[in-house]
Amino acid sequence: MHEGHEQMFRRRFFVSTLLSIPVLLYSPTLQEWLGFTVPTFPGSEWINPVFAVIVFAYGGVPFLQMAVPEVRDRSPGMMTLISMAITVAFVYSLASVVFPTQSAFFWELVTLIDIMLLGHWIEMRSVRRASSALDELAKLMPDTAERITDDGETEEVPVSDLEEGDLVLVRPGASVPADGVVDEGDSDVNEAMITGESKPVSKEPGDEVIGGTVNGDGSLRVRVGATGEETTLAGIMRLVEEAQQSKSRTQVLADRAAGWLFYVAVGAAAVTAVAWTVATTFDATVIERVVTVLVIACPHALGLAIPLVVAINTSLAARNGMLVRDRIAMEDARKLDAIIFDKTGTLTEGEHGVVDMATVEGVDEDNALALAAAVESDSEHMIARAIREAADERDLSAPDATDFEAIKGRGVRANVDGEEVYVGGPNLLTQLDSEIPDHLERFAETAGQNAQTVVYLVREGELIAAFAMADVIRDESYAVVDALHELGIEVAMLTGDSQDVADAVADELGIDTVFAEVLPEDKDEKVQELQDQGKLVGMVGDGVNDAPALTRADVGIAIGSGTDVAVQSADVILVQNNPMDVVRLVKLSKASYRKMQENIVWAAGYNVFAIPLAAGVLAPIGILLSPAVGALLMSLSTVIVAINAQLLRRVDLSLPDLPGVAPPTDSQSAG
Repeated sequence: MHEGHEQMFRRRFFVSTLLSIPVLLYSPTLQEWLGFTVPTFPGSEWINPVFAVIVFAYGGVPFLQMAVPEVRDRSPGMMTLISMAITVAFVYSLASVVFPTQSAFFWELVTLIDIMLLGHWIEMRSVRRASSALDELAKLMPDTAERITDDGETEEVPVSDLEEGDLVLVRPGASVPADGVVDEGDSDVNEAMITGESKPVSKEPGDEVIGGTVNGDGSLRVRVGATGEETTLAGIMRLVEEAQQSKSRTQVLADRAAGWLFYVAVGAAAVTAVAWTVATTFDATVIERVVTVLVIACPHALGLAIPLVVAINTSLAARNGMLVRDRIAMEDARKLDAIIFDKTGTLTEGEHGVVDMATVEGVDEDNALALAAAVESDSEHMIARAIREAADERDLSAPDATDFEAIKGRGVRANVDGEEVYVGGPNLLTQLDSEIPDHLERFAETAGQNAQTVVYLVREGELIAAFAMADVIRDESYAVVDALHELGIEVAMLTGDSQDVADAVADELGIDTVFAEVLPEDKDEKVQELQDQGKLVGMVGDGVNDAPALTRADVGIAIGSGTDVAVQSADVILVQNNPMDVVRLVKLSKASYRKMQENIVWAAGYNVFAIPLAAGVLAPIGILLSPAVGALLMSLSTVIVAINAQLLRRVDLSLPDLPGVAPPTDSQSAG
């Protein structure tokens, strides 16, 4: 729609401007001002009215047509004002041909229409460019895919023909045709347009891939999991479109201001007509003043001020992995007093890791860790995975284990090289009646004070090692808390963990408020608790377990949603599992609102000075605004608003330039 309007206004602007040249050349006023003359010939006196009528019919009538719905709905706005201004000038000028007056407004009329067409062309062009994010997203999805048949051959099929469960071949440099899981192959995939992640993401069998992302140098076989409207890309496009169509409080205010400005303009024009008629007499000067008032008050730029910023904001957010579902929430993010983070999986990795270990004399740490990894080789418990990952990080080779057995509530056992080996917690030591060496007991006490879980390794009945386990704090979490503090935002944490574990994380990160041992169904009460203190509260969670709290918060932020873009409880969805994006969100919200305010000032603020000047309050000292100058000022305001909105694209959301962000440090731990 915007592209069609853009082409229409562009075409009419150039044609109308070309037809306006004879009117300008044969205008007595301009000839007098600029000191030039043009040849006259029989009938040359009709050049101005004839060409002005053509310009009005071709360039001015579209404004009248667009004003009809406003008049019909009794909601006057900028089109009504434009129509009133050019109609008054047109009727007055035609009347001057029949009833000779001091001057006609033919050159003012055509320049007014030309400038209005130029302003609308610029507006449509800017809005189209701002809305191009949807077009760019749509272009990401390829038209065809290489489907692998049952006999192992490939066939090229339209992407629309793909079904869940199909196996497709994604060649190096090709776009992934649908959401799915890597079945075979290793490669790096560029997900920048979807998640905002600038670095290619390594993919191997079992990893999820998103339709529309670009494969790197490797070849992948992907098992299709979602197609069509169910894909991540389709979900993102729906969210972007919904956000661009929704209105914020500032936009509603701007729309209301445009309506009021119509009545102000009509009232000012009426007062101007009466005052000038009383002071002088009803003549061309009075009409000129009325026309100028109507032109100068036109809220054309006001109608562009907010929608353009909204469109740019939404597309900019989408390009940085922030999907906005609620415009008002996006606007409110700038004035948050407190942000509550869910701990597990948001501030922490959500997975346990080995953060420290101790062994008895004569036992090497690497040997102990390899032995524990061997015993845990068949277990899917999170502690078992943490031990195996710790062994992998040290490039340790675990010996073979046999006769694996899980001991409910205590740990696991297995035979390794003919020896019986156990891995488990304190309950395991009680069952085995194992003695704890003094230095391992001190190690366990220290770990407990740090809210860490201790796991023991027992070989042939002898305790030989202890491992401290903890949920690892994200590197980004330190920078997030610092940045939010510098922005004047209180940081709170919500968790179902024990108070000791919660306090350990809070102390490590410098968090202001801690809500510990909170059940999922009670999380929204903690949000309400801060709201009852008069604070505007944001909640950051995973969008599933935290749904009630996300809904209760003034701004609900789902983080780490990955390919799940259908989170219904959040106002803003952060595609990447990166808490630093919360700071990006606040910064973008502040920058966008600042642009909205600036645009409203540029769009309507000049009326405070221009309307009185157009009405002629300074006429006694010889200062009067003509209709053409009024149109020029209004259109200049429109151009300024369009340029100012585009400057929002220059907002730097890169992490090094955010307040409070320090270079990443080594991973820290907490329970």
